[in-house]
Amino acid sequence: MSPPSETGPESQAEVLPPPRREPVLVEEAIAVGCMVVLVLLTLANVVVRYFSDESFASTEEVSIALMVIMTVAGACSAAARDRHIRIEYFYETGSAGRRRRLALLSAVSTCIFFLVLAALSARVVWDEYRYEETTMALGVPRWWYTVWVPALCVALAARAAAVAARVRRGAMLPGGGADGEAR
Repeated sequence: MSPPSETGPESQAEVLPPPRREPVLVEEAIAVGCMVVLVLLTLANVVVRYFSDESFASTEEVSIALMVIMTVAGACSAAARDRHIRIEYFYETGSAGRRRRLALLSAVSTCIFFLVLAALSARVVWDEYRYEETTMALGVPRWWYTVWVPALCVALAARAAAVAARVRRGAMLPGGGADGEAR
């Protein structure tokens, strides 16, 4: 029997490091929870509609609220891991200093944008609360659905600020995650 070749699967497994597991963030748990409720709600609506030719009128407004919360929570998770979509050409063709400056600009811009969005959406929530707006299907206060958006926007801004701080002190390269590892 001949010894295993150096290009075989045995030698590759020894060379490759084990995959690194990233911790689950609170935002991811919120997004997954929203997705589970959304799937169950939609399934229940489809089953009821199939058997009775009627649908739950309230499921649409709850589903829309859950989709918004899920989207912002997912964006928050992506910001925490610096995994947002970007034009890699500008990062890859520049020097390390240019990549660092662009990553810092991106993180700071994201932080400012979501702080402004949080302030504007908080104003909407306040107006909905003050004028006692209710939803059409359930008749519950509309702010119950929208109060989560400013809170998650603030969390997203905090995650982007943390990325900016890590890039600034050199603990992270653009798109590389912690310790400046390349993707």
